[in-house]
Amino acid sequence: MIALGIMLVAPILLAIAQALGGHRRIAERMNTSMTLVTFLAAVWLYISVLRLGAQNWGGEIFHIDALNGLFLTLTCLVAWTTSIFSGPYMRVELERGRLSPGRLRLYHSVFAFFLATMLLALSVNNLGLMWVAMEAATLSTVLMVSLYRTPASLEAAWKYFILCGVGIAQALFGLILLYLAADRVIGGGEQALLWTHLWQIRTHLDSHIMAIAFIFLLLGWGTKMGLVPLHGWLPDAHAEGPTPISAVLCGLLLNVATYAMLRCKILADGVLPAHWSDHLLMALGLLTLVLAVLAILVQKDVKRLFAYSSIEHMGLITLALSLNGVWVHMAALLHMTLHALIKSAIFFSVGHAAQKVGSQKIADLRALVRVSARIGWSLLIGVLAILGLPPFGMFRSEFMIFSSVLTQQPLLLPLLALALLLAMLGLLGPTQSMTLGQEAPAHMQVLPYRPHRLPLFLHLGLAAFLGLYLPPVVLNAYQQAASILGGG
Repeated sequence: MIALGIMLVAPILLAIAQALGGHRRIAERMNTSMTLVTFLAAVWLYISVLRLGAQNWGGEIFHIDALNGLFLTLTCLVAWTTSIFSGPYMRVELERGRLSPGRLRLYHSVFAFFLATMLLALSVNNLGLMWVAMEAATLSTVLMVSLYRTPASLEAAWKYFILCGVGIAQALFGLILLYLAADRVIGGGEQALLWTHLWQIRTHLDSHIMAIAFIFLLLGWGTKMGLVPLHGWLPDAHAEGPTPISAVLCGLLLNVATYAMLRCKILADGVLPAHWSDHLLMALGLLTLVLAVLAILVQKDVKRLFAYSSIEHMGLITLALSLNGVWVHMAALLHMTLHALIKSAIFFSVGHAAQKVGSQKIADLRALVRVSARIGWSLLIGVLAILGLPPFGMFRSEFMIFSSVLTQQPLLLPLLALALLLAMLGLLGPTQSMTLGQEAPAHMQVLPYRPHRLPLFLHLGLAAFLGLYLPPVVLNAYQQAASILGGG
């Protein structure tokens, strides 16, 4: 209970303290120290759950098991490293006049509030409260995406608000239908939305109501996952918001939305015909993967390029979750972990490269290895890692997914292989010119503050370590999480 309390309360206290003001250096130290405390508390909580099993706290307000324990730990890790990265990055933005001191204070405060809403959504037992937390996260993200107050950033924030508002409304309607189905079994009240109670009665829910409910829930949570057709907010939000927001969007928000969808899928699978929900996930996953790959091939903005890469990987993860078996579900969770680590590291490199060159256009980012060896090589290594090349862990997760597709849906294998090959070509070409090109940019800007190395080294180092060796304790953690998803 102590670890859970620290993990949930620390970001709230941080948000309040940041909103009250203070010198920017103090604000940075507060961010890094409090997010580190939150991460350590999440690790403490996760170890306890892995050793003792799923636990409830505060009566039945909070429920922590191996599944959300994994998501909580990953979320806190990415939040901590992003807070380290954002210190010098946001100082440069302030010095160059892109931000005012007031908007920088808003950023620090909303960043902490966003983390608090993500952790609440992951840990709360009541699906209605989870929806409230996700809605609060949507509102806080709007403020962060529009932080620069340019016409493009305001348009991106408005687009994000409208599309995610439509999605979250569909999720709400799905939860209302879920409540209706539960009310017929256990009666109304709070128990009808507690996941632990719903899990116990999942086989007794009305199948017709649950079928309609899951469609709305999948579309609703799928919007925040970046799945087609309501995926258009994600590239704009990445391109127009500050780079730390791009890191937390791909490392936090997409994963938390996936977690919400999985909780609902588990309930639907208890009463719906075999593979009914899996077919929906497979169709959405494939469509998302294919359309994202086609979009990758024509991008001119580097942040939009990697935003579509995130959509591609969410399509692949969704496809993996539609297959049957603990093995492939472990692969999906591992792939989700690695994507959060690697893609946020890529955005760390891209953010500093764009500041140094003064542009996000791929054509302007040339020969970064000559300009800044650390930025150039980290970007190149990050792209090789996100493409699933050995020795990085994504090679392991994609191999596990491919082997499962081969045994369960062999007809999909050629399409999947072609899509990933095109994605590789679409990323390698621009990356080669951005990092190893011969002609360096004509105008370079000296960064007044030196970027932190720790976030890059830690994320890419973990990705390489999980590719070379998967410790038994880590393997057991993923097995426990995957077993909750079912599937034999």
